[in-house]
Amino acid sequence: MENVIVTVRNELIRSISGLDAWFDKEDTLMDQKPSSRNWSVRELLEGVMLTNRFLLDFIDKGYAKSIQAHRTEEEELLHSYSLESEALLEAVNYKSPELISSNLPSRKTPLPVVRREIREQLDRCLIHLELLHNGEGILYKTGMNIDGLGQLDIYQTIYFLALHVKCHLMELQKLMEDNTESVGNT
Repeated sequence: MENVIVTVRNELIRSISGLDAWFDKEDTLMDQKPSSRNWSVRELLEGVMLTNRFLLDFIDKGYAKSIQAHRTEEEELLHSYSLESEALLEAVNYKSPELISSNLPSRKTPLPVVRREIREQLDRCLIHLELLHNGEGILYKTGMNIDGLGQLDIYQTIYFLALHVKCHLMELQKLMEDNTESVGNT
């Protein structure tokens, strides 16, 4: 279980740190929307914050229920546990970065507020991982109707959040490349 938690923690920190760097970009870049992309940098950052908020609702509820679960059930589940599934990895495939479309950005949330909330979301996830260090996170599963994900436990949901952020980092990089190409062509 220690390896699972370390994997999730590292992916989460790496993804959120990469995203955090985007808040230091020039203001002029934040609202540019190349024709080949649906969202600007500002919209992508806010969209990630909103999706994380949505996922953290599941994580928070699952945390409380996992703590209440029985140890004997946990030991049976730990024996054959796997963090990744084909559906989970496919759901965060770069081809579908707007995973939870009901969380569309409003562009009304100031970037410092978005940045602060994303950092707080990272802290909440890390606290959950620390408190669920004995494998309790596998005891509560929630259904995800995103790209056929099915049932995810708390560790998988936090991992999904990290992979979702990573997916958006790739989208931001493409946006930056598109912006560089369009400036170079003028």
